[in-house]
Amino acid sequence: MAGAECWTEWFDRDDPSGTGDWETLSNLRQENPGKICPSPLQIEVTTTSGLSMASAGNVIAVADTTTGFICKNSDQKNKRCLDYRVRFSCPFPFCAVSLCWTPWFDRDNPSGTGDWEHFSALRSENSGVICDNPLYIQAVTTDTMTPAVSTGQNFYIYSPTGGFVCRNQDQTTGMCRDYKVRFGCPCAH
Repeated sequence: MAGAECWTEWFDRDDPSGTGDWETLSNLRQENPGKICPSPLQIEVTTTSGLSMASAGNVIAVADTTTGFICKNSDQKNKRCLDYRVRFSCPFPFCAVSLCWTPWFDRDNPSGTGDWEHFSALRSENSGVICDNPLYIQAVTTDTMTPAVSTGQNFYIYSPTGGFVCRNQDQTTGMCRDYKVRFGCPCAH
């Protein structure tokens, strides 16, 4: 049935150095909050240069909609996987939703144990402003609007329905930067 599904953007989170090329769904979801539907219908895999898995000739450990994609260097004759990218097809309603962004919220500072921008707290403090089930979350530094994923810091929670938590104990510097968040919700019609 044409139009019943749509494709996400391409993701390439890992390079084949180390143990292989790991484009796992859990890591991709963590690094790209809200960009992959809860139950993908299909996975498409190519090398970053566009070769199909079959043309690439690597032995593939996993390529499915549950785990994602794994190519292990140890499985290869030449001990090296090529660099792969993945994308997922999702039910059409996931991609067809018009997205509206909330205002930015900054309810906590990184003093104490860290910067806690919990979804439940933000929602209760801003009644009627954040939808019940956001599809996306964005987190940026309050001073320079640097995306959280570009700061090099580690995050304890970073999800549309959990919010954003940066714990000082998880940082090499011992201190989180100050972040603000906003949520992407389906637009009310």
